[in-house]
Amino acid sequence: MTGGLLRRLVGVAAGRDLAAALALFAGYAGMLVTALLPATGAFAVAAVLSYAGDHLLHRRGSYLLVRLGKARVGLTVRFLVRQLLLVLLLARTDWAGETVFYTAVVGFLVCYALQAPHTALIMTLRRKRRLPVATRNIDLSTLPVPDGPPRWLTHRSVEKVLHTEVPMSAGLVLAVAADDAAFGYAGTAVSVALVLGYLLALLPFLRAKRLPPPKEQTLEWFDGWLRTHRPDVALYFSGSKDSAYQVNMWLDTMAALDARPLVILRERAILTRLATTTVPVMCVPSAVDLMNMDLSSLRVGLYPANVGKNLHLLRVPTMKHVFIGHGDSDKIASINPYAKAYDEVWTAGRAGRDRYALADVGVRDEDIVEVGRPQLAPIRTGTGVPAGRIPTVLYAPTWEGWTDDPGNTSLMLAGENIVRRLLTSERPVRVLYKPHPFTGSRSPEAGAAHRRIVAMMEAAAAERAADPRWARAAEETAADRERALERLRALAEAGSSGAVLAAAWDDASVSRDALTPPDRAPAEERRRAEWNDAYWRSKGWWEHRVITGPEPLLFDCFNESDALVSDISSVVSDFIASGKPYAVTDSAGLGAEEFKRQNTAVRAAVILDNDAAGLDRLVAAAHAPDTDPLATARAELKHYLLGPDRPTSLERFDAATRALAARAEARNAAQGVPEQAAASPAPPRPVPAQEG
Repeated sequence: MTGGLLRRLVGVAAGRDLAAALALFAGYAGMLVTALLPATGAFAVAAVLSYAGDHLLHRRGSYLLVRLGKARVGLTVRFLVRQLLLVLLLARTDWAGETVFYTAVVGFLVCYALQAPHTALIMTLRRKRRLPVATRNIDLSTLPVPDGPPRWLTHRSVEKVLHTEVPMSAGLVLAVAADDAAFGYAGTAVSVALVLGYLLALLPFLRAKRLPPPKEQTLEWFDGWLRTHRPDVALYFSGSKDSAYQVNMWLDTMAALDARPLVILRERAILTRLATTTVPVMCVPSAVDLMNMDLSSLRVGLYPANVGKNLHLLRVPTMKHVFIGHGDSDKIASINPYAKAYDEVWTAGRAGRDRYALADVGVRDEDIVEVGRPQLAPIRTGTGVPAGRIPTVLYAPTWEGWTDDPGNTSLMLAGENIVRRLLTSERPVRVLYKPHPFTGSRSPEAGAAHRRIVAMMEAAAAERAADPRWARAAEETAADRERALERLRALAEAGSSGAVLAAAWDDASVSRDALTPPDRAPAEERRRAEWNDAYWRSKGWWEHRVITGPEPLLFDCFNESDALVSDISSVVSDFIASGKPYAVTDSAGLGAEEFKRQNTAVRAAVILDNDAAGLDRLVAAAHAPDTDPLATARAELKHYLLGPDRPTSLERFDAATRALAARAEARNAAQGVPEQAAASPAPPRPVPAQEG
């Protein structure tokens, strides 16, 4: 309880972050006290503690650093305070009148003065070395992109240049401790030399031959690449960094199409979070640059999200545009009137077609195509609970949404009741809790409910671990779980290419070198499958788990579970592919019949009210799926929501893409657009006034 209170007070989530934060605060408090006493040795220890705490918080990317910055105690200020405390120590130890004291003050000022040109140099290099189009899997060998500064010069550069003060600070402390000013002079000289050396190491990279080509030349090169490569199907996406999953879910489908696919992104933050793919990727942040590109070879545009920036591609008249979405559910987002802007809307099954008809938002029936959900292929059909084990129930609530509609999520009104009933069920189950990644992003109440549920889960897990009923299972699986943990550690040390790209500076050389070998994606898929297997084996099949990170994936949690509790969202529609029992919460209190009438996906579900009283029926179905009265209804609903099993969803999706591309080509021919339009020169580009 005390640890949780401390974490909330200092704004950190993990125990290591809390330890680093306490080290930071204790270090500064210790330096103040020991400088006043004075106590030189203790001051040195406190200073080391402050350095270590700061470094660990930066290395872990703690949100506490953001809070300190907002409180005007940012990194530079913290270093300045440390230096002022050192000056205080010098004054309290009667060094204030010595020449070394004034040398130290001048040294600190010189170092700070040199940090201004250092920061300007770093910012200039970032700007000049950033291509107008960042890429993955596009061969830039004919575009002259020289190597940029090594990563050790640019990564966390502000933190590094500030740490050049360390020799000076150490030398001054040694001067006081040893009563020898030579240490102070030497440390000051080393610090100033380090800052100057840092600047001199960066300067050569500003020479013209060390920089990428100018913007206009680069954009002309990309037009040439488009005319040569001639992509015909584009997956277009714009969104926040937290919405990257919406485009990632379509990458495997794009790679499997019988076409020349291209992924077009609009935000660099999405590019850094893109999953491994061999499909060519272009990130074009500027609307002007995108709208002036030669995209005449494209015949089909696929849009996973309804966002304003879609307009920048929707304006291309020689292609057909399709809304494919990032999930199929009964949420209002699945019947957005914006869908009228597209030539077609592709839904998973008949349910999506009927949903638009009932909503009457202007999407015509003839413009809807049922293509299934290719992404659901990894979801395995339920085969029952393995002998000798207990069922696993997954609680995966959706987030609170943009409005205060109580039907958005079960988390606030029913979440604690759901988890409590599952944890205390007479027929024991293992509970997995995986909230939506946006949980708490808009509603503080949702965030608070999430934290209370996590506390309940942790307490129940500790109680179960101490229960003799599970001791034998823990003993029998101890060796296998330890081997799985060792494998997880080995996989974590090996890392992945995706993590490297996500952490890399957005430099032109990153795009130049980001060519995914053909065997990379299968290798990473094998690694992910191996990680997933090791993760679940490292946990007891009886252990309650809270899963909030990107891994294991939601579908992996589906495959590990025997039943689901969720809300109106694509989670439910996707889980139906497994054929396993599920429950949905009527948080708005519509009543079971009205709730089923309004929401197709719950017609074969156990309907829960906010007290979660009906959970016993779900638990019974999980324990004995052969006697589940809703099994037949689920099979019928699966066909209605997701379409037939044959032909496969991927086959239907690919056929729909080819058919629409043929329609686009036929329309272009009827309107006199040459078939080889992609070979025509790009239109002239407007030159911005500031460059003219």
